Amino acid sequence: MAGNSKSLGDLFAQKKLVVAPGIFDMISLKVADQLGFDCLYMTGYGTVASYLGLPDAGLATYTDMVNRVAAFCGATSTPIICDGDTGYGGLLNVAHTVEGYIRAGAAGIQLEDQEFPKKCGHTKGRKVIPVQDMVNKIKVASDVRGDRKDFLIIARTDARTTHGLDEALKRAEQYLAAGADVLFVESPESMDELAVIGKSFDVPLVANIVEGGRTPQPTARELQDMGFALAIHPGLGFLAMGHALHKAYSHLKDTGDSIGYDEIDDFEAFSKLIGFQKVWDFDDKYRSLELK
Repeated sequence: MAGNSKSLGDLFAQKKLVVAPGIFDMISLKVADQLGFDCLYMTGYGTVASYLGLPDAGLATYTDMVNRVAAFCGATSTPIICDGDTGYGGLLNVAHTVEGYIRAGAAGIQLEDQEFPKKCGHTKGRKVIPVQDMVNKIKVASDVRGDRKDFLIIARTDARTTHGLDEALKRAEQYLAAGADVLFVESPESMDELAVIGKSFDVPLVANIVEGGRTPQPTARELQDMGFALAIHPGLGFLAMGHALHKAYSHLKDTGDSIGYDEIDDFEAFSKLIGFQKVWDFDDKYRSLELK
């Protein structure tokens, strides 16, 4: 397995922006891992879309998601922050979710304060629960985590869109006091708002960069200067994949063959990425046994 075995806490302690691509299936995981990112982000939108073919609108269950967490984390030593939605229910569900994500190998869990059923943070119609309800969820998550401090709790608030930035900042402060390690104010709508978030807290902060989403796209240097510790790009991978597949399949549909279409990976290189080199090496090593 490729990857960086440093904990998220160690990465954030370096005071250098950590950039994490969104992974959503095993191929995206292997590609990102091969490139040597320090951290990966299991995107809820992409995982639900690739695994179930459904929108990220509260339709995936805890079981759906924890199985993907286990598959992703079992294939790499790179720390992965895993989307835990709202915790999939009440306080008992939150406890069960956190324990399950820890067992599955997640380096951290993202919990958000949306009402159920939740929705992607850059889409319409999101509503948030009372702040005390989310505070209680964070307290439960922190208690379940216990002394396993290498497992981080990322508290996300979606209050900005319907209640304004001030309310989102107040909520984030209370989530921090309840035991969150990392704060994630979702969907700021200007560079000025990003700057305000960055100077409001002295703890690791997440910037969610969604190409075509509600938040502007600063450079990595700008985000670091603003005070952010982590920039996630959850949609880049599946948006690139969708675009590439549309082009390739359109060519096939229009021409009836793939002759001349060269915007693809090398087959042998891709086979090695997926793990066929180990299969070939195994076959070479034990071929003599098959001849007996």
